[in-house]
Amino acid sequence: MNDLKKYTLKETPHYKVHGRTQPGVCPVPLFFNGSAVEVNVSGSELWIDIEVSYHVHEMWIGCEINGEFMSRQMLMPGTYSLCLFRGMSPEPVKNVRFTRELQAMTEDEDCCLLVHGFQTDGTFHPVPAKKYTLEFVGDSITSGEGTYGAKEDYDWIPMYMSYSRDYAKMTADALNADAYLISQGGWGVLTGWDNNPNSNIPSRYEQLCGLCQGKKNESLGAFTPYDFSSRKIDALIVNLGTNDASAFEQPAWHDPDTGKAYEQRKNPDGTYQEDDLNHFEEAVISFLKMLRKHNPQAHIIWCYGMLGYYLSAAINDAMHRYTAETGDHNLLFLQLPNTTGETVGSHEHPGEPSHRRAAQVLIEYLQDYFANRK
Repeated sequence: MNDLKKYTLKETPHYKVHGRTQPGVCPVPLFFNGSAVEVNVSGSELWIDIEVSYHVHEMWIGCEINGEFMSRQMLMPGTYSLCLFRGMSPEPVKNVRFTRELQAMTEDEDCCLLVHGFQTDGTFHPVPAKKYTLEFVGDSITSGEGTYGAKEDYDWIPMYMSYSRDYAKMTADALNADAYLISQGGWGVLTGWDNNPNSNIPSRYEQLCGLCQGKKNESLGAFTPYDFSSRKIDALIVNLGTNDASAFEQPAWHDPDTGKAYEQRKNPDGTYQEDDLNHFEEAVISFLKMLRKHNPQAHIIWCYGMLGYYLSAAINDAMHRYTAETGDHNLLFLQLPNTTGETVGSHEHPGEPSHRRAAQVLIEYLQDYFANRK
């Protein structure tokens, strides 16, 4: 490493940050799965200077070189340099993307990944812009849970979560698009899988990364209002409702502070109670209004079905009610293929084959939409 020149991000002439962040900060935090730092660089060697912390859930990252996935690994805590490539022919410019695989972890307030800069014997070159910008909003499916590991693996650990085998990445890659992700396993539109009303994505959507916890993430600006004007979304893909459906199968959740019970209930014949189903639909309508407020030009796609079709009709009804109320027709409900015994992954979640099936549906629809939009 004696011939390498060290660059902080502020000294790096060309680089691109993927995912929600504050422009120009150094070091840059990678809050979400799919968040990344991308460079085009010549030279024979490239290292990235990072800072990693966690208490329970270890950080996982992936590295792509010239569009090919080259490595995936768990990071140890500390501040250090990580080699991304070495021994390559120095003249060609290589496209390198260093990506966070792991979702924002609400259960570990120390979980954090910062990029400080690079070390290389080459020079940096501009990173071309993508054709489109997409945002994906979801739960454990969008967090890529189950995309690694054997079908018999049931542990809820970071090793089995990923962006690299996620339908969001597959869709973005096929469309030459940038992808922003905000997702959290177990969370829903109205409640989490266990009826906890605090575990809903809309309550955190307007923050930079409201899914984080702790003073360190607060100091990095995670809880500040997100500046939606910093990017223009062409299509916004929501994949929520799976955990809301699970809540109907669970006992009531009791607030430990107030003792109040929260429960999505079924009738004796197994159908959903009308009042509770209506609460879910109202939550969908409210979230659509929030999404439209911050993304006025985006085509909104609410996709659903990779882990069952239980609330398909309710989501459809809510979207029709939203359109009737607002006059907004720039949205669509898209049903995705259900996961089967052949496409399931670890932890009874969609595996890579299931994500590929879902991505193909989205790719074909969006290709047609972009080709014909006015």
